[in-house]
Formats: sequence, C-alpha cells, structure tokens
Amino acid sequence: MLVLTIISGPDKGKRFELTEPSLIGRSSEALRTSDPSISRRHAELTPDDGRWFISDLDSSNGTYVNGTRITERTRVTPGDHIRTGSTLFLCGQIAPDVGDRRLIELLHPDRIESEVEKTQATGDDSAFLPTEQPEADALDQLRIVYRLTQLTTHVYDRQSLLKKVLDLVFDEFLPDRGFVLLLGSGRNDPQPAVVRHRKMADGPKSEKIRVSRTIVRHVIGKREGVLCTNARTDARFAGSDSIDALPTRSAICVPIQFYKHVFGVLYIDTAVRSNAYSEAQLALLTAIGQHTGLALQNAEMYQAQIRTERLAAVGETVASLSHSIKNILQGLRGGADVLEMGIKKEDLRLARGGWDVLSRNLDRIYSLTMNMLAFTKRTPLEIELTKPRPLMEECAELIKAQCDRKGVALIVDADPDMPPIPMDPNAMHQAIMNLLTNALQSVDAKTGIITLRSEYEAAEAMREGGKTPALARIIVADNGSGIAPDQMPRIFEAFYSTKGIRGTGLGLAVTKKIIEEHSGSIASRSSEQDGTIFTLVLPTSVSHGLDPAETTTPGSADQDGIGGL
Repeated sequence: MLVLTIISGPDKGKRFELTEPSLIGRSSEALRTSDPSISRRHAELTPDDGRWFISDLDSSNGTYVNGTRITERTRVTPGDHIRTGSTLFLCGQIAPDVGDRRLIELLHPDRIESEVEKTQATGDDSAFLPTEQPEADALDQLRIVYRLTQLTTHVYDRQSLLKKVLDLVFDEFLPDRGFVLLLGSGRNDPQPAVVRHRKMADGPKSEKIRVSRTIVRHVIGKREGVLCTNARTDARFAGSDSIDALPTRSAICVPIQFYKHVFGVLYIDTAVRSNAYSEAQLALLTAIGQHTGLALQNAEMYQAQIRTERLAAVGETVASLSHSIKNILQGLRGGADVLEMGIKKEDLRLARGGWDVLSRNLDRIYSLTMNMLAFTKRTPLEIELTKPRPLMEECAELIKAQCDRKGVALIVDADPDMPPIPMDPNAMHQAIMNLLTNALQSVDAKTGIITLRSEYEAAEAMREGGKTPALARIIVADNGSGIAPDQMPRIFEAFYSTKGIRGTGLGLAVTKKIIEEHSGSIASRSSEQDGTIFTLVLPTSVSHGLDPAETTTPGSADQDGIGGL
C-alpha cells in the first residue's frame, strides 16, 4: 500500500492510502485537492509488481519527483517527495504487520545453536578491513556509503528511513531475509520496525524469521556487530520444521547506534548453500548501522525542532489573538456600560452612543473571526462567473455607515462595461472588505477619502501571433498617512500590524491568500503625500478562473497593477 501525505499546500495534512491506480487532480475521479494550480487530471500513480510509478498527464505546471520534473514514467519509493502545483506529497508505505511479533521469533539457546565467527566493534578506528582487492573494494564501499549518505540526509520520517536503508542493504548484500528491530522506551525486547523477504515463501511457518535471542542481546549489550552461522539439528526444533524449511544460514547482526545510544539492530541472513558472508561485509554493515543511528538521531532532533517551532508559533498566535480580543472586549464592555447608563437615565442619545460603540466592536470581532477562519481553514473556492460592479457596490454599502460616522468620503467607480469574471464571490467580498476597513482606519476624520474602482484590460495581440491575457483590476485607494517604507515588506505577514491596538495583522494576509488562490496577484504602493493604493489583479478568462492550472499567472502584475493610477 502506498500512502501519500500532503506536507505543503492548501490541503496540508490530508492523507491518501492507495492500493490501485489513482489520479492526482481536481476531477471527481481523482485524489481530490483544493489546490487551484493542479490540473483536473494532473498525474497518475500505478502499482507494478509491488512497486509504484508516477506519470505526468500533460499538466501545465508539471509533476516533480524529489525536485526534478518528470517526462516519463518514474518509480517512487517511501520517502520521496512529489510536487504537483503548489502541493507537496510525501510518499510512505504501510508494511503489512510490521509491528507483529509473529513475523520474527527470538529463540533461546535450547532452540537454536548460534556459532559466532567474527565480531566487529563499532568503536574501531576503521570500519573497513583490508581485502584481496583493496582498491576495487574500497571504491565499492565508498559507493555504498555515498548512497547511504544521500538517502539518510533528507529523510526525517523514521519508518521511511529504515525502509530505505533496508532496500539499500538488500541491493548490496543480496540477503534472503532481513529486518530492523527497535528498542522501546522501556528498553525491553526489541520490536520489529521493518521486515523484508527477498522472496516470500509459500507457507506462514517458512516466512517467519527465527533468530537467536542470545545473538541479538549480545549485539545490543556489547554494541558490536556479529557474523554468525545459525546451525540447527532436528532435536532443537519443533518436529514440523524440516531441514529444507530452515537451512543453515550465514547471518550478520549489527547495532544501530549513535555514540552510546543503541536504537536497535539490523539483521540479514542468507542460506549458506548459496552464499556466506565475509568479515569485510560484517565491517561494512556495521558502518551502515552506525550511519543509520546518526540518521535516526538527526530525525529525532528534527522532529523535536518541529515540535518546538509549532509550540512557538502557537504561542505567538495565541498572544497576538489574545491581545486583539482583549481590546475588542474592552470596547464591548465600555459600550455596554454607556448603554446601561443611558437606559437607567432614560437618555436615548446616551444609549445610542453606547450602542454605536457596541456595534463597532461587534463588527471587529466578526471581522477577526472570519479572517481567522479564512487564514487557517482550507476550503476549496467555489468559482462562478461574477460581475464585479454589484459586488463592489455591496461592499461599499456595508462600510458606508462607518464612513459617515467618521465623515469620510467613499467613492465607487466601477466599470459598468466590465464582463463577468471567474471568482468566488464570498471570498472576494471578504478580500475587498478587508482593504476597505484598512483604508477607513488609515484616513483622518472629516478629510479622509476612499476610492473603490475597477478596470478592465482586454487581451492584446503580440508580434509573435499570441495574445496577452485579459485582466481585471479592483483598486482600493485612500489619502491617509501611508505606510512607512521599512514596514512595506512585512505588511502581508500574518499577525504583523502597522495600526497598533486597532489591527489584528490578519486582514492583508488573508486578502493575499484569497487573491493568490484565484491565480491573481496583489500590489501595493504607499507614501505620506499620496496615501496608500492596493491593486488586486485577477485573470478574466474562464480557463484561468475555472481551471487555473491550465494557464499561468501574469508575471507583470505588480507593475501593471499600479502603473495607471
């Protein structure tokens, strides 16, 4: 079974378990995602004799495996990364019964005789022993270590890491069977983590790997690799176990350790009649065990760092939201006190003033809640052809009362000839309202002016015979005090606010997120003399809006967005 987990993108955290050919895309028969940069039928994953392959289905944005764009059918293995659009998948695998103790049986000395031929201490200065062909063997050992380094330096999932290590060991040592046992926190008997057979036998008894408990304990306790021969006689085994089912085997068992910490053991064996391991192979596998221990230690440190960063991010988020909510609650309490005082005194004007304060802070808490949901929740856009003018007029009507109370002029200049454009009207409504609210908070009372207007730029023919795509612009401008130049690079960061206690730092971050989900862009310009201008640039073609993955976002949006103002 192949497991795909989304580790980056709009559907981060989503998980798919695949047992049959599957599509990646946004069509109904595919592994559906809400990523607008993924085509409806983007790529296909197919199993073949236990292995998995991915093919790109002529998608516009391409399919990448471990950072390389694929042009043909490509094999994927656990630990690989697949990128489609802005979504990054991590490949994993659920091995059948990997934690089942019945897969491995640790036998006491009265059940199995283990003859230790050689040992290899992990603290030796050199893990590579002299051989009859030193140059050739050294190059071969260096190649194996290089492969091991490549796969362990970028895999931080323990299960994927161990499986890749065992895959490499099977490629290089050609064992019949192998497994990794890991020690638990209680340091009791190690438990199976990864188990593999080169060729699964017919019966369940012959699939079980029987290993000397003494050997495993020796490897863990002494922290040294062991080369041994597991010999057996009929008297030492159950009568149902035949010579053919349990032949004499050459085996290597080495510790997986970092410094003095032993994570577990790596074990491989093969039938003596077909092969017998050498002392040089013992030394090489011991080095692999040490390198794997270092990789596991790095993985643990990486996971610990992620947990620390997540806690820090949660703490920062809670602190920012708590500050904003506290200010809003203080406004609500103040308004409620004034309203109560007006009611007691039967003073309608005083009560109306208290209600105005309550109303403004209710609007603030509503806006904060909606922005929090938009920023954290991954909801697919519901694209439909929408006329911008009625949407802009509705937004202006909602904020008009606040403008009137502050004495701010609100001008709406919507192009009546602009055709419908593909958008999610509810999401776009929120983006425009965020910009209008920011503008209202930025301008001075009595002298402030806010302009909301739209522009349409038709497609134009180019010399090469193609066309520049048609664009729609929605512009919000104000004559406020502007944004300081040193603050401009950070205005779209979440929880970063230039308005002190009046701002939550979510409005512009949410607006940017919404526009980019529409395959558009947002540009800004600000100065103390002219105020601030925000320009939303949106594609107008149906192919952009209803399937953004089929085209590309205009690259000159920032320049075009403010050039004509």
